[in-house]
Amino acid sequence: MTERIWKIPKPDKELGARLAKECGITPVIAQLLINRDIKDARAVERFLRADISFLHDPFLLKDMTAAVERIKKAVSKGEKIMVYGDYDVDGISAAALLKRVLRDLGGHVTAYIPDRIEEGYGLNKEAVKTAHREKVSLLITVDCGISGKTEVEYLTSLGITAIITDHHKISEGSFPSKAYAVINPMQKDCPYPFKHLSGVAVAYKLAQALVRGSGYDINSHLDLVALGTIQDMVPQLDENRILTRRGLIRINNTDKEGIRALIEVSGLKGKTISAREVGYMLGPRINAAGRVSSAKIALRLLMTEDKSEASKLAGVLNRENKNRQRIGSSILREAVNKVENEVNFKEEKVIVLEGDDWHPGVIGIVASRIAEKFNRPTVMVSFDGGDEGRGSGRSVRNFHLFEALTQCRDFLTRFGGHASACGLGIMRKDLNEFRARLNTLASGRMEKKDLIRTLDIDMELSLRHLSPGFIAELERISPHGPGNPPPIFSSRTLRLKSRPRYLRREGVKLWLSDGSVTCEAIGFGMNDMIGEILQGDSIDVAYSPSINRWGGLETLQLELVDVKANLI
Repeated sequence: MTERIWKIPKPDKELGARLAKECGITPVIAQLLINRDIKDARAVERFLRADISFLHDPFLLKDMTAAVERIKKAVSKGEKIMVYGDYDVDGISAAALLKRVLRDLGGHVTAYIPDRIEEGYGLNKEAVKTAHREKVSLLITVDCGISGKTEVEYLTSLGITAIITDHHKISEGSFPSKAYAVINPMQKDCPYPFKHLSGVAVAYKLAQALVRGSGYDINSHLDLVALGTIQDMVPQLDENRILTRRGLIRINNTDKEGIRALIEVSGLKGKTISAREVGYMLGPRINAAGRVSSAKIALRLLMTEDKSEASKLAGVLNRENKNRQRIGSSILREAVNKVENEVNFKEEKVIVLEGDDWHPGVIGIVASRIAEKFNRPTVMVSFDGGDEGRGSGRSVRNFHLFEALTQCRDFLTRFGGHASACGLGIMRKDLNEFRARLNTLASGRMEKKDLIRTLDIDMELSLRHLSPGFIAELERISPHGPGNPPPIFSSRTLRLKSRPRYLRREGVKLWLSDGSVTCEAIGFGMNDMIGEILQGDSIDVAYSPSINRWGGLETLQLELVDVKANLI
């Protein structure tokens, strides 16, 4: 792995001092907010308070009034309603939220989650036929449907009303114009002020509008909203930040048996759950079902009110997650070997890999690891021995993956996604031409500097700045995610005070000193890097500070992000 270039912005001391004085915050917090483009007192207040009262009116979303009136009519007349979701955490949590609300309002409601392998993403005709057989008269999509023009036309031909709620970018020629209502802030003529909601957040806005004036506590479901919003990697800004921050409070005090059981099986019972625990522990277990078995299990978990059933279902998801990890590790080893032996980096800026025995539910995760390791947009396609393959892609900064796919649509049987991730279908015979087209597009859009690995660092700090109080202050800008990454600091010319202690999972622990302050540091995936550094050597480190709680004790700890040896 090539060395990363550290990018540290020049601090705006004048603006930082003014914000610190006006807002009653420390200069460090002020600079962190400036780095995140939050530069006036009003914006600072909205960001730090993240109050529910700051949410926008749901009726600002185009078609919201029509959707609410139609749904209320269906509920009052006892029509059968189907909530149609997606098989990832965002779609599953959205389906669980809307089904719960409609049920509580007295609706006759069922939910449908398509099978990732057999049906693929979004609406499909077989599912439409199922809805017709079950005498559904109103179908509401969550986290999908914006590209379902053909399927929505089929729905309406069968006499089923379609309401689409989605958050994905709209591709030309596939807009579901026959839908009764389309709620998606990404529509060009939608006046909603925040365009980057998650799928579950759009479902929440619909539910919020539905229950207005009824006394129903829609915010009791913010735990579900936080699950999907964190896992979908939308910007942790504006409404997403409010919903996530308030939702995490709800998760830590949830009354939903399924979430409680998931917390317990993840080893988090009794611990404070942040966005990190959701992203790395809870979310992957929910996702695992849709990747390697059936997402319906995860939906049942989020819907159940039976403690025993919740425990059993959480156990199933835990086992499926371990299976997903095992499959993913095997595919990753094979994929890395392919890249190192088959990809010509002088000519190819985009990595396109194919395999005949790769599990299509796992290749998206592997593509993300490959893109990170080699700093190249990566598309992985599984053919499973057939002529048509299923692909997943992940991108890097400065290459909009979905826009690139729109210019490759003549090679694709289907596709969808956004700037940093995509899903697609492709015939084997078209793969080489697709690879060539994608790389031609990348050559015109990506400069050499875009392929250099960089690390954005907020500021340089002396170790003397670090304290439990300082770290508590940093918590004010959580939760973290795209648009609001965890603060990363750098400290230079530290001495390695002892030989590194190697831990499980490629972890390493060491002690660092600047001559007056000594800190414990821990890093993962950098054993080779640390192994070249000797006791007493001078190093520069990039890190996020944290408090390590173990055995009833609290100690300051640096979570290492990168290390550079000072060679003399």
